[in-house]
Amino acid sequence: MTPESTVRAYYDTLRDGESLAVFFLESPAAVKYGIGERLDGYAAIADGLASQTARTRDWTVESRALQVVDRGDHAAFSDRVRMEWYDTDDFETHSYDTRWSGTLTRTDDSGVDDVDATPAGEDVVWKFAGMHVSVTGPTGE
Repeated sequence: MTPESTVRAYYDTLRDGESLAVFFLESPAAVKYGIGERLDGYAAIADGLASQTARTRDWTVESRALQVVDRGDHAAFSDRVRMEWYDTDDFETHSYDTRWSGTLTRTDDSGVDDVDATPAGEDVVWKFAGMHVSVTGPTGE
């Protein structure tokens, strides 16, 4: 996969209501900022995302300006995303125009220790080391 296809796959998985933790680096240094929350470390991210998946449904995720910079072993992304979902705890639909940004780290599932030795596109998995999602301000920025 590429960093861009990883971000798009995350959006698809969010829409489908499936587990999202697999997209994050299993590290205590991983961090995810969401609307109204900060999750530090893979365990907190996995728990937070599992809770979110359990209590939400009917997701709309519309990418409007995805940009990705690939620097070999690391990548960065930014996007403007319209999000909407139904929350089964408060029985309300939530809708936001959001900004997303983050970093991804290239990992290797082929068993080869040197990531650069992995043939292009084969067994390469990108994981989020950091993700930040916030609501846009009154100017849309």
